[in-house]
Amino acid sequence: MMDGRGVKAGRYRHFKGGEYRVHGVATHSETAEQLVVYEPLYGEGGLWVRPLSMFQESVRHGGAEVQRFQYVGPE
Repeated sequence: MMDGRGVKAGRYRHFKGGEYRVHGVATHSETAEQLVVYEPLYGEGGLWVRPLSMFQESVRHGGAEVQRFQYVGPE
């Protein structure tokens, strides 16, 4: 399911290799900033948030431009 902001709930891989479950996009109550809610699928887990713009941005890695998070598939 796409949330209207271009982020699907499901499994994502970070450009450094870790995998995450994205739950959706939340809106900050004071600033209206869009935040992606996710949890690592390794280690201690827990819920984390990251600004939508940062979640969707490209980064330079190994001499190439890559997506910070790449959609892997549904949970």
